[in-house]
Amino acid sequence: MTASPQPVDAFDLVIFGGTGDLAVRKLLPALYHRYVDGQIPDVSRIVGIAREATDDEGYRATIRKALQNNGGQPGKIDDFLRLVHYRSLDARKDDGWDAFAALIGEQPDHVRVFYLSTSPELFVDICKRLGGYGLNKGKARVVLEKPIGRDLASANQINDAVGQVFDESQTFRIDHYLGKETVQNLLALRFGNVLFEPLWNASHIDHVQITVAETLGVGQRAGYYDHAGALRDMVQNHMLQLLCMVAMEPPSSLAPDAVRDEKLKVLRSLQPIDESNAAQLTVRGQYRAGAAEGQAVPGYLDELKDHKSNTETFTALKVEIANWRWAGVPFYLRTGKRLPERVSEIVVVFKQVPHSIFAASAGQLAQNRLVLRLQPGENIKLWVTIKDPGPGGLRLRHVSLDMSFAEAFGVQQPDAYERLLLDVVRGNPTLFMRRDEVEAAWQWADPILGAWANSGEAPRPYGAGTWGPTAAVALIERDGRTWNEDSE
Repeated sequence: MTASPQPVDAFDLVIFGGTGDLAVRKLLPALYHRYVDGQIPDVSRIVGIAREATDDEGYRATIRKALQNNGGQPGKIDDFLRLVHYRSLDARKDDGWDAFAALIGEQPDHVRVFYLSTSPELFVDICKRLGGYGLNKGKARVVLEKPIGRDLASANQINDAVGQVFDESQTFRIDHYLGKETVQNLLALRFGNVLFEPLWNASHIDHVQITVAETLGVGQRAGYYDHAGALRDMVQNHMLQLLCMVAMEPPSSLAPDAVRDEKLKVLRSLQPIDESNAAQLTVRGQYRAGAAEGQAVPGYLDELKDHKSNTETFTALKVEIANWRWAGVPFYLRTGKRLPERVSEIVVVFKQVPHSIFAASAGQLAQNRLVLRLQPGENIKLWVTIKDPGPGGLRLRHVSLDMSFAEAFGVQQPDAYERLLLDVVRGNPTLFMRRDEVEAAWQWADPILGAWANSGEAPRPYGAGTWGPTAAVALIERDGRTWNEDSE
């Protein structure tokens, strides 16, 4: 029997960038679903902040449309929208801040969550104003969206400035991948089953693959993306966090710092990639015109309207961890835009059996694989070898033991933001990045970016709708391995 979700304390959640895509498409629907499930008290308030000149009713109309498109129930939407308010503010101008501070001050006992769904360049200005009005006191928390800076130096500048207003215990650096059900289940699989943890090491695991593939191009994010690229946008945060969850040592408990201490050890154990080896261990790509989801699509430079950009829209890397558990086990990472499928998954490939007792006519033995699918359709598959049913001799067959969360539990899995937003309200930082994690990730990523910049080489072209440059295939196949591309 599933326990009923527990309500959180009354809160005021303020979303800076409240008219942006993330707020309208993800954050507000996540809060709506938690409200429908009875976790959000009716006295709570949700305040959207942006520069657009609208009012409560205009903002609610925008959110109503988003919730209707998200399958919301009309009556429940009306109830939820009573919690929603809007204020027009500019982070760099004084107008309206007095009234906003007075609004928040009306409920001094509420938990205060300030979600910065804005450009990182505004983080410091917003935090300084929040501190200037004393809104950082008491049960106040700030949520920082990625990317936090574009390198170690800029990340430190942001963290230093935010830290002058909100201390570390109040600061929640969000990575929504850590809120996904499959990632949570990775903890349960490893540390709740004696079946896996004894095998979770270099003696039994051949390699690990982490793929985050998108079919979309950069679209309206072209301006941001061209200053970021795939490594900053996905690898330095999302993918390294997934790698840490796979590779970390068992924490002493699920206490926030116990988990984050172990992730930090992984980040600090990553083998350096720099000018001496980047050409052998990394691949950069940039998509050209092609086909995606049955439609002809333009290339990156056409979307950007800049035919000189060297920004990568794809990268693949071979990463190794210098510790006893993982010595000699490569972690292959790849991510990109305009790939054939939208898929995020972790594939743990076990070593081949040391000796086969089966005749060649039985078929070839395949390696066991544990596939954790984050999206779409969160599920876990364990690929094993069995006998093909029927008479006529022993024939081997590779099949999956498949658990789909939706089918197994008969419910739609909560969106990652549903879990993470309420964790902020509760003050639980377990699934959020600590400052030293961010610093360690940038310390590893900066030399790669430097090596790419100093090489003078342009990203390798690949057609939209393909799995990236052929060099990405060579990166793994020269080690006698291949990318997992099973879509079943």
